[in-house]
Amino acid sequence: MDTSTLIQKLKQAATKEKIIDFYDEATEDYLHWSKDHNMHFGYYIPFKNTFLKRDSMLNEMNHQVLKRLSFPKKESLVLDLGCGIGGTMHQLLLQYPYINALGTTISNKQVELGNQKIANKNGLIINADFRNLPIANNTADGAFAIESFCHAGHSDEAFIEVYRVLKPGASVVIADAFLRKEPQELCSISNYCYEQLCMGWSLQGLRSIQEVKQSLYNIGFRKVTLENISWQVAPSVLHVPFAIIGFLLKKIVKRETIRSQSWNNLKGSLFALLSGLHFTDFGYYIITATK
Repeated sequence: MDTSTLIQKLKQAATKEKIIDFYDEATEDYLHWSKDHNMHFGYYIPFKNTFLKRDSMLNEMNHQVLKRLSFPKKESLVLDLGCGIGGTMHQLLLQYPYINALGTTISNKQVELGNQKIANKNGLIINADFRNLPIANNTADGAFAIESFCHAGHSDEAFIEVYRVLKPGASVVIADAFLRKEPQELCSISNYCYEQLCMGWSLQGLRSIQEVKQSLYNIGFRKVTLENISWQVAPSVLHVPFAIIGFLLKKIVKRETIRSQSWNNLKGSLFALLSGLHFTDFGYYIITATK
């Protein structure tokens, strides 16, 4: 399949409506993935956390992202762009109780569950697209996006919008998977895994890391740092098959039907694992960009 055909196919599989359906239906799956409501992969540090305990790695990813933000510790406004059900926001507000946090998601179900998670804290989750934020220019003291911008294909729309709402000198931290080469340069196996990953998780695609870096500079960010953390993320990715088996057994024991979106989520998770084995084609990065 040529690149333009694949791009169109992925866009059709990752419309706003399909992303909403995916998260409305698959949120239960993520509750099985993380008791702390983290909807992303983890960060492993030998002798600090253990690869046997998934949430210790997932919470460490939160810590790694948050520590790269620089913002006043009182009365700041920090944005979680694509916040899921508030797992990272909850950790942020526990660590910095005197700031204000605003999370965005396009799933009403996540808005409801997430606001329950951060009740009685200085945080709020709203239904909003991170490409069209209801926030004034130069308002936010910091922003982060963990495995969310990929749903929009790491588009310039998302980067331009976060640049607009950040105050001068503020930063955005992005933790996500990226291509290490252009899509047309992927081998046939990597290309198949890439397509199935995006179809399963309703992603518009992954951009190459170097293209993203150049786009951020073109938009106006004055400092962009790339950190390849693929090896730190790998131990949590290895939890995928065990989580899938555990989820299926739980459903079988309870005699519950597995919904179509859950099957898509499981398929996406499996191909995330397979894609991760191709370190020359795919990588997991933390990007820090300062306005």
